[in-house]
Amino acid sequence: MLLRTKLFGNTYEFGSIKEVMAKANEEKSGDRLAGIAARSVSERMAARYVLAEVTLETLRNHPAVPYEQDEVTRVIQDSVNETIYNEIKHWTVGEFREWLLADTTTGDMIKRISNGLTAEMVAAVTKLMSNMDLMVAARKIRITAHCNNTIGLEGTLASRNQPNHPTDSPEGIRATIYEGLSFGSGDSVIGINPVDDSLGSVMRLLEMTYDIIQKWEIPTQNCVLAHVTTQMEAMRRGAPVGLVFQSLAGSQKANEAFGVTVAMMDEAYEMAKKYCWTAGPNYMYFETGQGTALSADAHYNTDQLTMEARIYGLAKRYKPFQVNTVVGFIGPEYLYDSVQITRAGLEDHFMGKLTGIPMGCDACYTNHAKATQNDIENLAVLLTAAGCNYFMGVPMGDDVMLSYQCTSYHDTAALRQLLGLRPSPEFEKWMESIGLMENGKLTEKAGDASFFLQRK
Repeated sequence: MLLRTKLFGNTYEFGSIKEVMAKANEEKSGDRLAGIAARSVSERMAARYVLAEVTLETLRNHPAVPYEQDEVTRVIQDSVNETIYNEIKHWTVGEFREWLLADTTTGDMIKRISNGLTAEMVAAVTKLMSNMDLMVAARKIRITAHCNNTIGLEGTLASRNQPNHPTDSPEGIRATIYEGLSFGSGDSVIGINPVDDSLGSVMRLLEMTYDIIQKWEIPTQNCVLAHVTTQMEAMRRGAPVGLVFQSLAGSQKANEAFGVTVAMMDEAYEMAKKYCWTAGPNYMYFETGQGTALSADAHYNTDQLTMEARIYGLAKRYKPFQVNTVVGFIGPEYLYDSVQITRAGLEDHFMGKLTGIPMGCDACYTNHAKATQNDIENLAVLLTAAGCNYFMGVPMGDDVMLSYQCTSYHDTAALRQLLGLRPSPEFEKWMESIGLMENGKLTEKAGDASFFLQRK
């Protein structure tokens, strides 16, 4: 296969599809760290020019990790609808981009085609799109899911109530949950990252959040983000699990670094359907982020965007309620500054939706990244305009347990106000029933956590 072009009087030739894919990527510090990034802007443009002429069939025949070697590849390849794939396999990546962006292409048409795609196809077309392209295409695709409420509906924006506490103090976590609820945060999930992820501690936090949900009759779900095996044991012992969580990566080797396999996730999924107290049918919650495979030395010389797309292909197997790219959490070694974090957030959101999964985003940054709170507010506005399902809600945008900067409880309220959006319908109805919201607007009672102390 000849992967060569002439640009500005210079000839550029690439040795493999993998090299073209890596060098066509927007600049990312992680790709540079891996030694696979384009060496110049001209080389990047040449790689995109070549990539635009590659067919989808060629991409399917060149997965990032060979089928025989990697179970993530096997999951993705085996899930392809062959009839749909045969309709589109002759498309070039450039033609695929034009089809996605055409006014005549609808969300339903895209959702059908997504069943014939592999992650490498999803990643390739993403590399040819500008930030606005990614927003326009993502905005067409609505992916809804239902657990105890419905997420992803047109005109809605949800929020994860993330009441992390540096000592797992039940009193501190309870007060934080109340503050978030008072702003309308919690329709995505009430989800805690525990400091102590032992079984006993996880079960106590599950019981506590379940009691709050029952006491206030909140149409939402709870989750404690411990390792999936701990949650599985909690379910066996009767703990009230609403959603089952796990971080995923884009290769078998990287997932093994997380301590998970496809067989383990299959078992967790079956247990969730059997033991979760929530209505379903969507019970799984995954978190992702560009750079995870590289950080585990499990990227196989593949760029971090493509490895991220492979996570979405794996996640789709479990019909998740929500998938969240924790886009800036990994740090500047992989996404250097606000420009790269913004780009990655838009890429991940689009790729997840194109794959067919319900996407949210943790618009965030670490304290040593070159970014500010204003930068992630900008990203949140862009993603909301693109139809993002949900964001994180953390007191004042400062997670004192994980020590990173995130979106706040009131950020989601502000985004809803700015773009005319509402909470999930079940959650809004509940807020109205207790006087925190009226006709889609927060009332004077909102924002006061002590509101929830009135019910003994």
